[in-house]
Amino acid sequence: MAKLIDRLLCYSHAFQGGYGGLVLEQPVTAKTNHSGASDMMEGAIFIGTSGWSYSHWRDLFYPPGFSQKEWLYYYAKHFKTVEINNSFYQLTDKKTLLRWYDMVPKDFIFTVKASRYITHIQRLNDPEQSTDTFLERIRMLEDKLGPILFQLPPRWHFNPERLSAFLDTLSNDFRYVFEFRDRSWHNAQTYQLLSMHKAAFCIFDLDGFLSPREITTDLIYVRLHGPNGPYEGSYSKYSLSEWAATFANWSAQGHTIYCYFDNTKSGYAAAQNALTLQTMLHSTQ
Repeated sequence: MAKLIDRLLCYSHAFQGGYGGLVLEQPVTAKTNHSGASDMMEGAIFIGTSGWSYSHWRDLFYPPGFSQKEWLYYYAKHFKTVEINNSFYQLTDKKTLLRWYDMVPKDFIFTVKASRYITHIQRLNDPEQSTDTFLERIRMLEDKLGPILFQLPPRWHFNPERLSAFLDTLSNDFRYVFEFRDRSWHNAQTYQLLSMHKAAFCIFDLDGFLSPREITTDLIYVRLHGPNGPYEGSYSKYSLSEWAATFANWSAQGHTIYCYFDNTKSGYAAAQNALTLQTMLHSTQ
C-alpha cells in the first residue's frame, strides 16, 4: 500500500499541466467483496456523481439511442455508486425506488440526500416526526442502501443541543453523514458529537472553500461541488491525483470512502472527473 501511495503522489506531480479526460472501460473495484451497504468493509473506495439524470449529459456521457429511463443502467456500467439528490426535494415514490434497485448490479450502492424538510425547514427539530417517513421509504433500497446525507443550510449557526438531540434519535440501522455549510459548525464539539454516534463529517469544497478534512468515524464522505464556483468547472488532473493519493492513504488506514462529484452544470464534467479519478485509482491497484 505504501508503494501505491508513492505512485499516486508521483502521478500528482506529473499532472500539474491541467485537465484531460480518460475513458474508463471498467469501474474501479472496491478493495473487498462488497455485497451491500450493510457489509461495508475496510478500505473500499466508491466514486460517483451527485445524481445521474441530467439532460445535458445526453450524447456526451450517455450514448445516442439510450432513453432517459435507461440512463441509470448505463451509469451503473461505469460506477458502483451514485448519490440520490432529488430526495432532497420530494419523497421518492416506491415504484421508482424498486425500479432503480432492479436496474443496477448487486454490489451497487445508493447514498441518499435527506429531505430538506428535515434539514432546512425543521432544522433537525422533532426528529422522530420528520425522519421516520423518510427513513422507512428509502429502506426499500435494502442491501444497496449506503450512507444517508444530511446537508445543513448556510447561515444556520452552530447548535450543539439540536444536533445532539437529533443524533440520539437516529436508528442504528443506517449510517449517517452531515454536511455543515455554515462554518461555525466546523469545531471540536461538532466532531466529538459525530464521533460518539459513528456519524461522518462530510468533507467538501464549495465556491473556493475547502472544509476541514476531519475524520470522525470509519466512514469518510467527500463531496466536490466544482472548482469554478458552485457546481461549475472541471477539476484538473493534478487536483484529482491529489485526491487519489489522499484516498489511497485513507484506504490503507482502513477507512471506507465515498466521493461524489457535484459539478454537474459544466457539460458532463462531473462524470468525466469521476471517471478520471477512478482510472487513477484503478491503474495503481
